[in-house]
Amino acid sequence: MKFWKYHGIGNDFILINGMNADVEIDSERCKLMCDRNYGIGADGVVFLLPGERTDVSMRIINADGSEAEMCGNGIRCLAKHAYDFKIVNKEEMTVSTLAGVKTAKVFLDGGKVTTVMVDMGAPVLDGRSIPIDYDGEFVDQPFAAEGFNIRGTAVSMGNPHFVTFADLSGKEMEKLGPILEKHPFFPRRTNVEFCSVKDGNLHIKVYERGAQWTLACGTGACASATAAALNGIVPFGEPVDVRLPGGWLKITVDEDLGHVYMEGPAALVYQGDIVDE
Repeated sequence: MKFWKYHGIGNDFILINGMNADVEIDSERCKLMCDRNYGIGADGVVFLLPGERTDVSMRIINADGSEAEMCGNGIRCLAKHAYDFKIVNKEEMTVSTLAGVKTAKVFLDGGKVTTVMVDMGAPVLDGRSIPIDYDGEFVDQPFAAEGFNIRGTAVSMGNPHFVTFADLSGKEMEKLGPILEKHPFFPRRTNVEFCSVKDGNLHIKVYERGAQWTLACGTGACASATAAALNGIVPFGEPVDVRLPGGWLKITVDEDLGHVYMEGPAALVYQGDIVDE
C-alpha cells in the first residue's frame, strides 16, 4: 500500500489515498504505522476519501489509535495532496470531516501548494457541546487538578480544547498536560494548550489528545486564538501570529464568532510503500 509522509509545521502525518480503492481504517495498524521505532513514524494517519456531497472527505487516526474529529494541520496536508496530485482541480475545495464540512483554499508557488487557508467554522463554547462537565460557557474560569490551581477557557474546534494562560514552568507543564488530558471534567478527553503572549503574538505548547506533546496543532492554535480574543488579549477580526514549537500559523477570529480562519504551510516529505509481512 502506497503512503505519503507530510507535515504541517512539524505536526507529521502518514497520508493514505483511498479515493480509488477500498481502504480499511484499522486503528491497530495505524498505531504501528505511527510508531517511530517500528513503523514509519507520525502523529497520526490521514485518510483521503471520496466526498460526501463535498470534493473529498478526511478521517484522522491519532498515534494511539483513537480517532480525532478534526485536525487543522492534517487538513492542510490533505488539501495540498488533493491539489498537487490532481485529485481536486480547483484552488478552493470542500472537505467532509467528523466535525462538519470545511473549506480549504490553496496558495501556489510554481504550480505547487505551499500554504493553505482553512475556514475552520465557528468555535463551540457551550460546555456540554464541547464536551465538558459544565453548563454554559467556561471562559477564564478557575480550575483545580492534583494540586494545580489555574484559570482556563474551554473551546471546541470540532474537537475539545482547554486553553490556559497560567504562568507555569516547563516542568509544571510537563506534569499538568497529561493530567488535564484525562481529567474527568473532559468526558472525551481534551487537547491542552499552554499559552503566553510576547510582542502581541501567541506562543503555544500543546499536549495533544491521543498524540501527547506535538510540534504543532492547528485546531489548538484556533482554540487558543479564540480564547485569547474572548479574554481581551488579542483583537477579533485581525490576523494573529501564533507560534508553536514547529513554526507559525496565522489565525483570524471573526468578531461574531461565526468563523475562525487558519493559514499555514504544508509540506510533502517523502513517499513509499507499506509492505505487509
